[in-house]
Amino acid sequence: MSVFAILDPAVGLAHDVVAALAQVVPTALAIVLFTVCVRLALHPLARAASRGEKARARLAPRIAELNRKHKGRPEKLQASLAELYREEKASPFAGCLPMLVQIPFFSVMYRLFTTPNDLLGHTLFGAPLGLHVGSAHGAGEWAVFAVLYAGLAALGYVNFRRARRAQAKQAAQSVQAQTPAQGAQAQPALALLPYLSFGTVLFAALVPLAAAVYLLTTSTWTAAERAWLYRDGAPEPAVPALA
Repeated sequence: MSVFAILDPAVGLAHDVVAALAQVVPTALAIVLFTVCVRLALHPLARAASRGEKARARLAPRIAELNRKHKGRPEKLQASLAELYREEKASPFAGCLPMLVQIPFFSVMYRLFTTPNDLLGHTLFGAPLGLHVGSAHGAGEWAVFAVLYAGLAALGYVNFRRARRAQAKQAAQSVQAQTPAQGAQAQPALALLPYLSFGTVLFAALVPLAAAVYLLTTSTWTAAERAWLYRDGAPEPAVPALA
């Protein structure tokens, strides 16, 4: 039995909701509407995450000072950091919460659109929603995939640029908070992080058309949400938005 089988009750519920919407609008649009509704429900978590990121940016100089003050004393450093976060009512893990909450939803959508069901028999501009790009035939089907991939690539580029800018703003603070040896070890890995923004395009090539529609919708929401939440110029996370 697949490990994803434990998601079957949630998958069944998601199927029923999308199928109900598909009675009113085209199935592809039903997928978009369902995704938007779920992301809207998750928006309060994203707002909390942005507040956490802004708080960490504000506290970065004090964190760097604590790193210098308690160098070589990890227990004292951890205690001081915990006290600082407690006083400021901030959390070093707030930014992870929305991503963790989205994982079950993404898994449900993945199973819904990769397991044979009646929804995948519907079409988007003539291309079946259950179709993989490797099985596409004719200019019409290829054009549908090309438009979706182009949209995902454009969003990937936007996220790449934003991740690079955020990384540049945080570089000085990161160097201050680390020893020279730690900084030298971290730089290669950090330099590669922005390129993960294009990972969604690669993943979309492995899933059916319906899942690609979901990926484009949720990626568009993420890009717009970040632009809104960080419109005041506050530092963004250097980790790119993948979904």
